[in-house]
Amino acid sequence: MATSNIVPALEEPLSSIEKGWKSFHLTQYQGFWLPLKFLSGVMACRERFEACKDDIILNSIPKSGTTWLKALTFTISNRACHDFHNHPLLTTNAHALVPNLDMDLYVYGQIPDLTNLPSPRLFSSHVPYELLPTSIIESNCRIIYLCRNPKDTFVSLWHFLNNLLPEDEPPVPMEEAFELFHGGISLFGPFWENLLGYWKASLERPERVLFMKYEELKEDPTFHCRRLAEFLGFPFSIEEERQGLVEKIERFCSFESLKNLEVNKSGTTRRGKPNKNFFRRGIVGDWKNHLTAEMSEKLDQVSQQKLEAFGLTFKDVGN
Repeated sequence: MATSNIVPALEEPLSSIEKGWKSFHLTQYQGFWLPLKFLSGVMACRERFEACKDDIILNSIPKSGTTWLKALTFTISNRACHDFHNHPLLTTNAHALVPNLDMDLYVYGQIPDLTNLPSPRLFSSHVPYELLPTSIIESNCRIIYLCRNPKDTFVSLWHFLNNLLPEDEPPVPMEEAFELFHGGISLFGPFWENLLGYWKASLERPERVLFMKYEELKEDPTFHCRRLAEFLGFPFSIEEERQGLVEKIERFCSFESLKNLEVNKSGTTRRGKPNKNFFRRGIVGDWKNHLTAEMSEKLDQVSQQKLEAFGLTFKDVGN
């Protein structure tokens, strides 16, 4: 896949720089906090990416179940090409099979040649709906957004980012990270505004934007595998249902199955980071083991304030 290196000019001056997440410098761009090292990739993608109507774009806030969604989507959409005995997921991490537009393909402003990729092309992104390339919106390609309870998202993100710090750098204290997250300063945040963009789009264009919740996927993965396949345009046939293929895909792509694959226990990403960092516990409600009652209440309040008016709620928020 050939690339060129073209970094587009800033559309507006950066309003400020935050270093609250230690090595992860965040900059506020058009109202959202983006990692500074990936800003040129975001802008290059917005300017140069040409979407096709058959493209599938997976979106999420980091640590919302992105790896799981990638594995499910890749397996469902490519099930005619791969069986479970020699499946690419057995030897390749899901993030390499479904590359991130801004952080992989267009990273540092490079312009990849994507014209020869087979259809449907699968890509991912963490950027808010408002920052997606215009071609994605206008092409009517399918967009899938997976969200997670803000409490579990924060805890998982805190663990993940601390694991990525250099060995000689102390971890970010949870209290410090919480105040940033609660204040809207987090990767591709504010968290709530990132969700709302896709939530509203899913209400306006339900045939093109699918909004999913991590907790519901955990509760009934079989139902949501079928739902995902139908949305993608690859519904399971009667014969596939009879053979139990839905349940086989569910088990094959489960958190436990993916975590125990050798490639995810000892392999590394293209940046040399351990694949095992993408897998911690994968459960619902782990926030209860980390957050104080005051922290929980603060996230409940801001979630209710920002989301409930639009009909978006989480089971663990306000209950």
